Amino acid sequence: MFEFKQSVSTSTKIILGIIAWLAFVLIWQLAASADNPLFPAPDQVIHALWTLFTERDFAFDVLSSLQRILISFAIAVAIALPIGVLMGSFPLIEAMFNPLVSAFRYLPAPAFIPLLLMWLGTGDTQKIALLILGVIWFLITLICDATKQTPNDFIESSKTLGGSRRIIVWTVILPASLPSIIDACRQMLAVSWTYLVIAEIVAATDGIGAMIMRARRFVHVDEIMAGILIIGLLGLLCDLAFRGLHWVMFPYLRRR
Repeated sequence: MFEFKQSVSTSTKIILGIIAWLAFVLIWQLAASADNPLFPAPDQVIHALWTLFTERDFAFDVLSSLQRILISFAIAVAIALPIGVLMGSFPLIEAMFNPLVSAFRYLPAPAFIPLLLMWLGTGDTQKIALLILGVIWFLITLICDATKQTPNDFIESSKTLGGSRRIIVWTVILPASLPSIIDACRQMLAVSWTYLVIAEIVAATDGIGAMIMRARRFVHVDEIMAGILIIGLLGLLCDLAFRGLHWVMFPYLRRR
């Protein structure tokens, strides 16, 4: 039954995923059976979620958070993509930028919050900047590594046919590394969601993180867990969107 690197059908994946979720909810329900207000049961969290959407305008908070995530991640990709591709294509460029990128990769993004507040104020710009700092350095590294995986035979063949550096990067290296770049973006978007609450706990009036902090102030644990649940669901939907994009853009990988 258990074999290394065995192929699993789509229906089996769906069934096993449903079983895993049902087991998680069952364990959660059993653990919350003592009626502890600090650890509400799943039905209490669902009820809190319904109340948030119907009575507290939680949909506006969700849209605000989603907008911040999408804008910040689009900016991070727009910056990281050309830098990462050039670093992966030309060793001289990598030698120049890699020490800087590697150093910033180890700096925690929340440490920049005081500086961002002084430089950018308390508005959306500060929150978007924090979300960008949380992913851009890792994204550059992942895109660089993906670009390096382009087979040398492709590059040498393009040189033989008279391709210039610009043409080789644009028509050979980028298309060859694009599937791995899409996967890297999918992974880093998940990281961006993990920084959302941190970005929205400082001087925020809207967003999922702001709602969670308001709920913490009044010890509404069910609302806190509802907010966490929504972040997880939105993250899952974003992950499925990237998987679907990968599936549509690269049909030859499916056949392989």
